[in-house]
Amino acid sequence: MAHAPNPLTVEVTLPGEDVALLEVGGYLDIDTGTALRHHLAVQLDHGRRYFLLDLSAVPFMDSSGMNVLLWAYQQVRGLGGGVHAVAPTPAVRRVLELTGVSLTVPVSETLDEAMALVAEQREARTESPA
Repeated sequence: MAHAPNPLTVEVTLPGEDVALLEVGGYLDIDTGTALRHHLAVQLDHGRRYFLLDLSAVPFMDSSGMNVLLWAYQQVRGLGGGVHAVAPTPAVRRVLELTGVSLTVPVSETLDEAMALVAEQREARTESPA
């Protein structure tokens, strides 16, 4: 008997005008990564430039999940935005660190910490010459 795939849940809230918080739950893998990418693309189309991904309810992430995070980073990099992983589970944190993804996608322990990083990014963007 085949087992049912683990569904991915994504709850989106807007803690700032151009900031989307995506609370992700479930396995982030080849079967579910496209669903997260879709949510990110919709938020990008709505003008969001900063993505905070709450990964506290993601027990497993494979290379497909990492690719979605890096895809989002590539989309917002030229727009002065950013992607932040918030409160990843130990297994997900380990994958982010071992693969070097955490060098591109900052990892924060809390939403407040991630929001402070977004504020720093905005400030640096407005201070740099155009």
